[in-house]
Amino acid sequence: MQPNTPTSAPGLRETKKRETRQLISDRATRLFMEQGFERTTIAEIADAARVAKKTVTNYFPRKEDLALDHQDEFVAALADTVAAREPGETALEALRRAFLAAVAAQDPVAGFAGPRFTRMIAESPTLSVCLRGLHDRREEALAASLAEATGASPDDITPHTAAALLGGVHRVLFGRIQGLTLAGRTNPEIAEVLAEEARRAFDLLTPALADYARRADDGARPAERTVE
Repeated sequence: MQPNTPTSAPGLRETKKRETRQLISDRATRLFMEQGFERTTIAEIADAARVAKKTVTNYFPRKEDLALDHQDEFVAALADTVAAREPGETALEALRRAFLAAVAAQDPVAGFAGPRFTRMIAESPTLSVCLRGLHDRREEALAASLAEATGASPDDITPHTAAALLGGVHRVLFGRIQGLTLAGRTNPEIAEVLAEEARRAFDLLTPALADYARRADDGARPAERTVE
């Protein structure tokens, strides 16, 4: 038997934590979809996952965190896309490319969550409010990323205005995916519709953001441009 290395035990502990967290999230989501978010209790989730109530709340301090457990990824997505844009690519071009790729992949984070999960959110006042808050936080993160990309000061209105335009398109398209899902359309059907509609939606922003936050070919920070 190989002796334990200093990192082996922490590695196993972290793996166990991730597995426990995922198990709790999966059991909670199943109950939420079956019973409704508001009607499901933490005690029922703990019983379903065969853990203590305290364990549930240790991993998920808020009940809505159990249903929307990809919040950090959702909030950071647009900002990360801008930060990682390719040389010569603008913020608009990068976000359009990333969104169309997410549509082609039918990415759940983009809204392709399936009818049961989508209905669960739509029928829950708590989750609907939480989702609007996540959209707001995503827009704020995007504004910060745009300010960094253009060298603007944090209180400059330009990156905030650009973020409102770009975040607004993503918010509308996310809602469109939800609406089509609730209307009974399949994910492949929705992806076909959104591939065309997303292009039209982003094209509406071209007059204002065609050159905004274009990354220099040499990787240097580009000069700031205003929204026209």
